[in-house]
Amino acid sequence: MPPKILLATAILFIASQVRAAQTFPLDSITKGLEPHNVTLEAETYQGRKSIRATSHSSSVSATDSGVVTLSGTLFHNGVIEVDVTGKPGPGAFADARGFVGIAFRSNPDATKYECFYIRPTNGRADDQLRRNHSTQYISFPTWDWQRLRTESPGQYESYVDLVPGEWTHLKIEVSGTKARLYVNNSPQPALIVNDLKLGDSKGGVAVWIGVGTEAHFANLRISE
Repeated sequence: MPPKILLATAILFIASQVRAAQTFPLDSITKGLEPHNVTLEAETYQGRKSIRATSHSSSVSATDSGVVTLSGTLFHNGVIEVDVTGKPGPGAFADARGFVGIAFRSNPDATKYECFYIRPTNGRADDQLRRNHSTQYISFPTWDWQRLRTESPGQYESYVDLVPGEWTHLKIEVSGTKARLYVNNSPQPALIVNDLKLGDSKGGVAVWIGVGTEAHFANLRISE
């Protein structure tokens, strides 16, 4: 077979193995968004079109966190990126931190998923221990932050500079049982997890908020 034909065949094969990126502007309320324990509305925030999400509960229970699943997504390995803001909502409990992040490999009813999230009010706290808890990995519902912090102190959370209520870019890279969280386009990950608790699985993609949180989301992109 001539070299040019071989090259063209190789390019076509590679292209067939790469799925096109999925993009979700998140600038309006559409049928593709499925909220779970979250109230949604479209809002222009700091000059950007976005969806505003508030949690239904102000309690401190981890089971009261909320997700907004993106219909039609099936994610295994690849990259997920989104712009977020997070801050404690009106009337939130004292320890609310503006929890906001990305859930992935979720089952259809969002009762099981992997998740990276940030705690924006911790990023510039005067307490160094709070700063060390600025990012977090959890695997819902079995591995919540309390269990991970108790059994493996410091392993599943880390420091990163954050400002409550300001736009923050989150990116996660996932491969098999490993994942990395990048914040604000840093070339270095803020948090590395080498043992995703759901194993080498597949599932949907969602945006995530913790209890007592007011959040915004825009420009979500999935590439595999």
